[in-house]
Amino acid sequence: MEHGSTLHLLGSVLEICLIDLLLGGDNAVVIALACRGLPQALWRRAVLLGTVAAVVLRILLTAFATLLLNVPYLKLVGAVVLVVIAVKLVASDPPGDPDSDRAPQDHGVWKAVTTIVVADTVMSLDNVLAVAAASRGSLLLLALGLLLSVPILIFGSVMVARILDRYPIVILAGGALLGWVAGDTAVSDPAIEAWINHQSFGLAVAAPVLGAVYVLIHGRMIRRQRTR
Repeated sequence: MEHGSTLHLLGSVLEICLIDLLLGGDNAVVIALACRGLPQALWRRAVLLGTVAAVVLRILLTAFATLLLNVPYLKLVGAVVLVVIAVKLVASDPPGDPDSDRAPQDHGVWKAVTTIVVADTVMSLDNVLAVAAASRGSLLLLALGLLLSVPILIFGSVMVARILDRYPIVILAGGALLGWVAGDTAVSDPAIEAWINHQSFGLAVAAPVLGAVYVLIHGRMIRRQRTR
């Protein structure tokens, strides 16, 4: 009986971990983009702090999933925040000198951590119901499952960061992905979801595309103005 309970516990934890990784694969892109340009030692620190803080907030978010997801305009606000983050990441230039003084470097670490936490929280709004269902009301199972996903998420962000360093054009693809997620999040807000599904279903299809296009165009415009 005890053996069966252990297997059930492990199964639930792995289920949460798998759901979180499958539905939150874009989080690795956010981490890599936010930490782009930091020196290697500080990059690892920012990734670890940002990922752990994001997971802790995701546990709290999942604990109140049903209440939060029924709050009108919450997803709309989150979508706007995510678009702003995506535009800044596309428009930003990586710091040029890794040997500059410590204060700006530390500022860069905490700026990256804040970006990771905010973007991860917004992108997790649609995932929390599936994770909450898998946890079956147990915060212990939820915490174990999400914490298990941390090393895999960090490994994924390392791989994405290497791709960004080798092919900077992929930065645009990452920004477009965040814009896509923002558009998809906006049209699922309970304040407008029913109206869109009945009156303007085409908007639900077009919103992610519009979000991606807006991030790319606006981010590139800001970057060009900065280089003039």
